[in-house]
This record gives sequence, structure tokens and C-alpha cells, in this order.
Amino acid sequence: MAKGLLFYIKILLLFCTLGIYITPAMAQIIVDPEEENDTTQIMQAIPLAFSQVPYFTYGQGLGIMSPDSLFLMNIRFRMQNRAGFTFTEGENTQIEARVRRLRLRFDGFVYSPRLSYVIQLSFSRGDMDWDNTEFPNVIRDAMIFYRISPKLILGMGQTKLPGNRQRVNSSGDLQFVDRSIVNATLNVDRDFGIQATYSDRLFSNFYYVLRGAISSGEGRNIIATDGGLSYTGRVELLPLGRFERFGDYFEGDLIRERTPKVSIGISSSQNNNTLRTGGQIGTLLYEPTDMSTYMTDWLLKYQGFAFASEFLYRTSPMALTYNEEGNVRYVYTGLGQNYQASYIFYNDVEIAGRYTNLAPGSEINAMTPTIEHYTLGVTKYLKGHRVKIQSDLTYENRIFDPAAGRLNNNNWQLRFQVELGI
Repeated sequence: MAKGLLFYIKILLLFCTLGIYITPAMAQIIVDPEEENDTTQIMQAIPLAFSQVPYFTYGQGLGIMSPDSLFLMNIRFRMQNRAGFTFTEGENTQIEARVRRLRLRFDGFVYSPRLSYVIQLSFSRGDMDWDNTEFPNVIRDAMIFYRISPKLILGMGQTKLPGNRQRVNSSGDLQFVDRSIVNATLNVDRDFGIQATYSDRLFSNFYYVLRGAISSGEGRNIIATDGGLSYTGRVELLPLGRFERFGDYFEGDLIRERTPKVSIGISSSQNNNTLRTGGQIGTLLYEPTDMSTYMTDWLLKYQGFAFASEFLYRTSPMALTYNEEGNVRYVYTGLGQNYQASYIFYNDVEIAGRYTNLAPGSEINAMTPTIEHYTLGVTKYLKGHRVKIQSDLTYENRIFDPAAGRLNNNNWQLRFQVELGI
């Protein structure tokens, strides 16, 4: 009897010892990012009986899945370290040296792949909109999504509104050091509310995407309410088929589309009783007002060549607001145009050019100039948009209205940036 008991004890110890070595080995699965392995397939390849700890994957970030497969979290980070020099006529050279963006992102699902989430946090001062909000605005995205069907997704929380393409594209997926001044001035940015996305095929290879949002209209992490809401809608048409690997949501043709691909986007946003100069962005107005923003964009990619254009137009029935002392703060009304073209060589070096024109409306043209930008950019992609070195040179022409009594001026801006992320 004692010998038999001793035998079973030895077997039990053997299995325990094997478990100690097998569990970490099964958990430390290293995935080649180039292979783009599907997380679900990876997890299914791991026998549940061999592990009682979370599974780790290394591909598009660090993936962690619970042993019961009811929870998945993917962790990513990225940073943009930038140096810039602005040379203005008759003035000292301005130097920019800072961490422009530092982001931490979490995404995954809870209980079911149909119930997913996205969380994104920012940590650099300029990225937290500190100057306008006067507090560390850390939360950028906090969204819960539910996929009702393969074609329809609903979401609630705070994230980007379905506005112009350049704004919807991640700041980590740009082919210049930063977005254009048209986007910085007229975009509708992030907001808290509910969103819906529906995509389908119209006929043959012609696809379309419908996006809509009802939001607070005050921007991210603003708790003040004014009784008005913002309504945003967008239509995207893809007459030549879908882009490979969602290539319509990052700049430059890094995929080198094998056939011509085109996307046409039309967006509109109505923000009622807004409290900020840019609706969801900007400083506080002296009194609430309404504003309407209309946007259209075009995108073409084919065999390394890419061309994109955007038109943004904003109106307001009361663009100027005043305080008791007579000081004025205004909604930027007017038209913005942006055009950019690029080609990426087989050594992953890209040359890009951009022309931008931002013209104020008649209500405010005495207070702010028309601005033109001519930009030439060079990017070396080391690992796509995740790891890259960028530099661009911009000539800026500022044209003031003669009634403003100010002389036109121009300046040059040289910027250099290194981006690293997972």
C-alpha cells in the first residue's frame, strides 16, 4: 500500500514539475508582426489544459487573453519627439524642442468579441490641450462598441467624430510631421456621444460606408452643458473597391495598391449652442453660438503614388462674441483647402508635397490673415508608420486684409521628427 501511494505521489510531482515549465513556454508565444497573425487563431492553437495564466502575443502591440477567452486586451504605445525652427522676417528664430505626442492605447473585448472597447491616454502637455482647457486633459478615447452585425456597429463614449479624413487618420499615420493648418482650424475633433457605422456593397466592387454621431458638442472631457447638441454625418464611397489593409485610413501608399483605389468622403456637422471657438476645440467664447461645418475629401492610391485633397467650410450666424469690456472672441468661419501628393520608393523613402490655403470669412477677415503653406516632406519608413524618421520644410505666406492696417509677412519652418511605437 505504501509503495503504491509513493508511486502516485511521484506521478503527481512529475506533472507539477512539467506544468511549471510548460505554462511559461506556452504563454510566451512570439509573433512576427509581418505575418499579421489573427489573435483568435493564435489563442485557439494553445491547449487550455496546459495553462491557467493569461496568454501573451507579440504582434500589433502586446496582447493578453484570459484563460477562459472571455477577455482580451491589446496594449500599445507611441511617441513623437520633435525639433523645429521657425524663421520669421524681422524676428528672432523660434525653436521647438519637445515630446509632441506620448500616447498609451488599450483595446480588446470583454465577454464576447462583439463587445469591444478602445482607451487612449495622452501625456505630453501639448497633447492634453492644457492651454485651452486649463487642466491636464489626459483622456482622448474611451469608447465601448457593440457589433450588431458584420455591417453595423454602435458605439458610446468619447472619440473622434466622423469628420474630415485627415483628422480621422491617426496622428501616427501621417506622411508629414503634422496635419495641415486647415485641419487644425476647422476640424470637429473628439466629442462624447453615441456613434453608428454601417458598411455594405452597393454593386459589383462599389462599396460605401455610412457614419453618424450625436454628441455633446463641447469637446473631450468638458462637463459644461449648454442645452445644445452636435450632429455629425459622413458618407464614404469606394467605387473601385476597398483599399488593401485599410489603406484609406493612413497617408501614403505604403501598401503599393496593385490596382487604382479611390475614396470620396462627404461630411457635415451642426453644432448648436457651442461654447468654444472651434466647437469641440479652442478657447471659450463669451457667449454660446451655433456653427455649421461642411467637409469633403478625395483620395487616390496606386503603386506607391498617393494624392489626397480636402475642402472644409465653416459658417456661423453669430461668429463674433463680446464680453462686457468689449473684447471679442470669434468662431473661425471661412474656407480651407489642402492638397498633398506623394510617392514612396522601393527603399521605403517617401517624397511628399503639400499646398494649403486657409481663408477667413468676411466677418473675421479684418482680425486674421489668409494663410498659404507650401510644404516639402521626406520620410524614411523603418517599420511602416510605427517607426519612421520625418522632416519637412514649409514656406508660409500671411496675407492681411488692407482694412486691418497690417503688412503681409512670410516665414520658413523646418521640422524634424522621430516616431516610435508598437
